[in-house]
Amino acid sequence: MSADPLHRAGMPQRSKTSPPPSGSAASAIEVRRSARRRRTVSAYREGDRTVVLIPARMSEAEEQRWVNVMLDKLAAQESRRALGDSELAERAERLSAQYFAGRARPASVRWVTNQNTRWGSCTPAEGSIRLSHRLQGMPEYVVDYVLLHELAHLLVPGHGPDFWRLLEAYPRTERARGYLEGVVAAARLPHLPGVPGE
Repeated sequence: MSADPLHRAGMPQRSKTSPPPSGSAASAIEVRRSARRRRTVSAYREGDRTVVLIPARMSEAEEQRWVNVMLDKLAAQESRRALGDSELAERAERLSAQYFAGRARPASVRWVTNQNTRWGSCTPAEGSIRLSHRLQGMPEYVVDYVLLHELAHLLVPGHGPDFWRLLEAYPRTERARGYLEGVVAAARLPHLPGVPGE
């Protein structure tokens, strides 16, 4: 334990503010260490900075790893807030125009929280498309692929050769499918023992 009175009292210790990794929404990252914080890590935006709160005992390597994890989590949260049902419907309309000459015209497109075993679903008779909330925060090309998959069902109900021919127009189909397969596989992996906050 440090002889520093602020550290002993459990007051937060601040590390140097640093520039963010490329692609981050904030202009600087401030890491605040606290002796009171034992296991948890949290982060929030404060103006143009991202503040990451970590236990004082963490090594520099753990700090960097957790900063990256928390930046990803904040970006995912902000993405979820930014893309509502109306934006999702607009995206579906744009994708239909780009890849299916506007032929796939859904009556409704929305996020749902009751699909835990599927990424999306379509009811062609109603023209409704539903995407699992688990997609929120995933890369845009993955969400676009799932939207296109469901839009294609408005044109071809099953998963036969005609259906897959439609999806060949989207250049990131295989990449998106690989990403989703990776997410499913990772969910089956056991958590590593002794990793705080996981």
